[in-house]
Amino acid sequence: MDTTNKKNLKFAIFGVGGTGGVIGGYLANAGNDVTFLARGAHLAAMQEKGLTIHTNHRGDICLPKVKALNAADYHETPDVLFVCVKYYSLEAAIALARRVAGPDTLIIPILNVFGTGAVMQEKLAGLTVLDGCIYVFAKRGGPGIIEQPQEILRVFYGFRPGEDRRLAAKAEALEKVMRAADIHAHFTDDIQRDALTKFSFVSPMGAAGLYFNVTSEAFQVPGEVRETFIGLIKEVEALGHAMGITFDRDLVATDLRLMDAFAPGLTTSMQRDVASGGPSEFAGLVSRIVTLGQKYHVPVPLYTKIDTWGKAHGLA
Repeated sequence: MDTTNKKNLKFAIFGVGGTGGVIGGYLANAGNDVTFLARGAHLAAMQEKGLTIHTNHRGDICLPKVKALNAADYHETPDVLFVCVKYYSLEAAIALARRVAGPDTLIIPILNVFGTGAVMQEKLAGLTVLDGCIYVFAKRGGPGIIEQPQEILRVFYGFRPGEDRRLAAKAEALEKVMRAADIHAHFTDDIQRDALTKFSFVSPMGAAGLYFNVTSEAFQVPGEVRETFIGLIKEVEALGHAMGITFDRDLVATDLRLMDAFAPGLTTSMQRDVASGGPSEFAGLVSRIVTLGQKYHVPVPLYTKIDTWGKAHGLA
């Protein structure tokens, strides 16, 4: 039985980019016990000067002193381990969880790629891995700095169907802790629906933004970019239906409202990764849909087109 004091949860944040920096920063700002696991200049800056989150809706969140370590130097057992790395770093996250997580640890991956929790759970027998997703537009602005230009911040997490819910009370307590930190958290009973709903936005935006090499305002006006975005959403929706998922909203209308609220000039993390010449999540955000389409016999012509283009350009 989980006997952890649920009013004093200990957090570890693996990956301190836009997602991990915002989640961990908001939690730390509210007085929670948070350890940031990072590396390089970002880690050095946090150890020396702390973490600053620049926002347009509440001003700067300045944390002059934070607990920040290289993952290899972290030896505590957290109550909650948020995994906020890119999909191509998932093996490192699995290795960390295997080393530091205990039987009462909630492991919550908050990645762009649908189904990450199940992938991790297969390799972490005896531990509890939930699924999760986030709505946030944030990025690292430099060492020790996170930029959050949009106010939106919603986190969904939950157990997959058939999974052991022994830690459900801790997961419910976590929702209250996160909401007290001004994070709009939702401990959901239908995480697969909620995660694919989020994926129906981030994947089409990333795929179309990369393919057309455009920023957010190109999606907000009539034309090929917007129509492609809509078509990609419909392909994800069709896959969801084939997987037995019933959505609680019109995905196209919801995603267009979200897109139309964005400030101009924004790009996705996948676009920025490709532009920098580094690894990207193309395989998880684009190629995965093509594979699922084949598995569930659902035509995904737009994803197939972009996947073929991406592979021709060495992206997968």
